[in-house]
Amino acid sequence: MMRTVITNSKPRYHLIDSLRGFALINMLAFHFLYDVFMIYSLDSGWASQPLTVVWERFICISFIVISGISLNFSHSAYKRGIIINLFGFLITVVTTLAIPQQAVWFGILNLIGCSMLILQPLRIYLDKVKPALGMALSLLIFAFTYGVPQRYIGFFKFKIFDLPTELYQFKWLSFLGFKSADFFSTDYFPIIPWVFMFSAGYFLWRLIKSTNADLFFMLKIPVLNIIGKHSLLIYLVHQPLIMGILSLLWQ
Repeated sequence: MMRTVITNSKPRYHLIDSLRGFALINMLAFHFLYDVFMIYSLDSGWASQPLTVVWERFICISFIVISGISLNFSHSAYKRGIIINLFGFLITVVTTLAIPQQAVWFGILNLIGCSMLILQPLRIYLDKVKPALGMALSLLIFAFTYGVPQRYIGFFKFKIFDLPTELYQFKWLSFLGFKSADFFSTDYFPIIPWVFMFSAGYFLWRLIKSTNADLFFMLKIPVLNIIGKHSLLIYLVHQPLIMGILSLLWQ
């Protein structure tokens, strides 16, 4: 008797891992140069140069958008969101103890973890929104709330009106985007506005899928693919390794 084997395996979109790997390499290069110029004081103005700012924003947006895309494939978003948040808190503890002047409070890992926890229960409603509309609205809201940490509503740098100062009186509200005067972090990605960039990534994949362009994402770039699959581990260990290498070079 001939037995028919039915498989329900879903396609693996390798290019997403490869793009994450590319973003991670960019981040490693950026952090290496940041440590050289800022921590070792070779050029204290390096971080504020226009090209540096654009590069840093590109890296962060890449990670956030890819994470939003990946939510479409997550079957344990709550668990993963909590785990990513815990690693974010670990980075806070380590940086606060090791390099207080470079402490990280609510960095990109906390933003990604919280965005997963926020969007996951809303997916039943988000999936009813047309992908192009959802992505456009996400980017529009992101643009108009971009100035919330700077206490205004506008369109990116163009201010429309100031927000009440009462929203910015409590340090613990800084994680939402209402950044108090006494709050400081070297890696700060508050929920407002960045959760909307995350949701833009979520809708982006649905838009790609609706046009059958997802077929291109089966492409695998071997080295980048491997790096992308281990991005969280590499992210956690890269800074101590960079600091260790630089400390040897500067002896």
